[in-house]
Amino acid sequence: MNKSEKKIAILSGAGISAESGLSTFRDNDGLWEKYDLNDVATIDAWHKNPELVLSFYDARRAQVLKANPNKAHYALAELENHFNVEIITQNIDDLHERSGSSNVLHLHGEILKGRSILNDIHLYPVSGDIKLGDLTPDGHQMRPHVVWFGEAVPRMTDAEVLVRECDILIVVGTSLNVYPAAGLRYACSDQCEKFLVDPSDFQLSGQQFEHFQGSATEKIPELVNKLIQDYKSP
Repeated sequence: MNKSEKKIAILSGAGISAESGLSTFRDNDGLWEKYDLNDVATIDAWHKNPELVLSFYDARRAQVLKANPNKAHYALAELENHFNVEIITQNIDDLHERSGSSNVLHLHGEILKGRSILNDIHLYPVSGDIKLGDLTPDGHQMRPHVVWFGEAVPRMTDAEVLVRECDILIVVGTSLNVYPAAGLRYACSDQCEKFLVDPSDFQLSGQQFEHFQGSATEKIPELVNKLIQDYKSP
């Protein structure tokens, strides 16, 4: 099979994982509803009550381990057979990887990895709970490898390069309201084809996206089939 030279960048957010049963902090009945975001997802919360923060992310990790990729994840993985694909996700789960996607940039970290409280240079696989007193090899407390509110997003520059170089941009599962990730869409060129997959009828302001209105599991396979047919080698 001849692959198209087209480069596709995919910006994915919580909506695609929600269809696998993972709560988002906007859910009315999800995991986040039981907590104040300021108590568990900020750098200040870590300094104030690290035990509470660890227990919150332990619960999220357990959720991820029980979840499975859905049709949207598998359809995006199928794109790699036809195009040069890079996924830039705001999600901290590993559902893209488990569905077969090999080029995944996690803007906000990965829940199944831990790191020292001092730096994110060395990462360690984590499948169980992280407790106070669990140390990394440098002798310091381990914390989840996630980017909390109030922390820098270290991979933003890498993500901007991928969007700048893409021919096709797909936005799925995110309304792109949270910065700095929300600004990534402005890095793409004027010639870039842009697609938005979302169940609501909103439009991303300032740019023209072709809107596939519906759930990710319904519309991503449809969009993937369209792109494969549009750019099929003769």
